[in-house]
Amino acid sequence: MKASVAMNDLDEVASKGEREHRASPIDAHVGARVRLRRTLLGMSQEKLGDALGLTFQQVQKYERGVNRIGASRLFDLARLLDVPIGFFFDDLPPEMGGNSAVRSGPAYFGFSEAQVGLDSYQMNKRETLELVRAYYRITDPSIRKRVFDLIKSLTPAE
Repeated sequence: MKASVAMNDLDEVASKGEREHRASPIDAHVGARVRLRRTLLGMSQEKLGDALGLTFQQVQKYERGVNRIGASRLFDLARLLDVPIGFFFDDLPPEMGGNSAVRSGPAYFGFSEAQVGLDSYQMNKRETLELVRAYYRITDPSIRKRVFDLIKSLTPAE
């Protein structure tokens, strides 16, 4: 009897150890949002790491979701990346506890209309990130608005 209890305890410990080394879907999502915002700002992992007092390898682990980001570190990241803390949880799928009725992605980037057909794959493409970064480097708001209007005029009518 004692041997079977001990084996069950060992199985439970091994199972718990495996879970601790696997990225949770929420940690991976938060890490992907850190990477998205860092890339949009044109910031390297090394520069973000320096600002946080970490190595770029630690930032890499956060972005992959391998290491969980604690509350105080998430607060620091939000401040450094100039986003509200909720940004890291935007677009969280409903199966992970996200609320499909609360989406601040398009509004966060300053688009007033709902974006049709824009998925997370498109948002993470280098071309999209470079386009958004270049767009926000336009300092004159009136010129930025004209560029926005030009792009909209070049797209097919819905």
